[in-house]
Amino acid sequence: MDSRLSVHRGGRLEWAVGIVGIMDQQRPEAGIGETVKLGICITPDGPTLVSEKFGALHKVLLRVGSGSLSEKDAIQTVVSDAESASLLKEAELAGEIRAADIVKWLPPIPRPGKVLCVGLNYANHAIETGKTPPAEPLIFSKLGTCLRGCGDDIVLPNVTDMVDFEAELVVIIGKEGRDIPQAKALEYVAGYTCGNDVSARDWQKGKPGGQWLLGKSFDSFAPTGPWFIPAKGIDPQDLKVQLRLNGETMQDGHTSKMLFPVEKLIAYISQVCTLEPGDLIFTGTPQGVGVARDPQVFLQPGDCVEVEISELGVLRNSVVAAKPSA
Repeated sequence: MDSRLSVHRGGRLEWAVGIVGIMDQQRPEAGIGETVKLGICITPDGPTLVSEKFGALHKVLLRVGSGSLSEKDAIQTVVSDAESASLLKEAELAGEIRAADIVKWLPPIPRPGKVLCVGLNYANHAIETGKTPPAEPLIFSKLGTCLRGCGDDIVLPNVTDMVDFEAELVVIIGKEGRDIPQAKALEYVAGYTCGNDVSARDWQKGKPGGQWLLGKSFDSFAPTGPWFIPAKGIDPQDLKVQLRLNGETMQDGHTSKMLFPVEKLIAYISQVCTLEPGDLIFTGTPQGVGVARDPQVFLQPGDCVEVEISELGVLRNSVVAAKPSA
């Protein structure tokens, strides 16, 4: 059977949703199912779009009709530029990829337009930090330059010694919208991934007025991935969220405990700004962060941090010290 797939045109992420939908229709014998894992990794051949099936990794080849772009350019262009989706003509499923050939993983969305975050979205986390659970969502942002992929290092800056962890469900927006009704909000979600909202607590809380943006935006402070999981078949309010530090479970929560569910967050945020394909929303972290422990626990060089969310996979990152300032 011909494995070439005609990819839908549209927003930044519709290419991925299109691949999934068409694989279900034209390759039913492949056993793809509704929950498909898609990611971008670096192999000896360069950036490669991959899918996981029956525990094995398979290359997804992208084809550009004009032939003017390399595969590397096509991957980045389709992810980051909605208008360029019209250049994408075909995709072809190729052979398996050995795990040993993967040099590194890229973030599922390497350059999102916005990285929005929700503070204190679990009552038990608010209480452990001495805060009253908020009456409406507390929204802040992270700079896009702090994004990293699975396997990348979390780098401890020289200007802080209170770097903390936060396991979070990350929403990937797939359709542009403003003033989105809560009842229709999930229609604007392309998919989900794992995230770690790494935070320098002394900057976030100790600087005059609080430096939430800067304290959460040091380079490498937003690992995401490794997988983009299309929204179809995923209930964002029925996922277990865990974080392990050197194998010890530090956070063990469930998205059903969110104060404000995903559809509420999308409706709330879109009152203010237009949500666009590829935007990320970190939805908040459950109880168990390091700053609230006695004694407090902060990341140290040599640590291994794992964020695991049911149905979405495991995001794993090592911790290293920054190089000394010149």
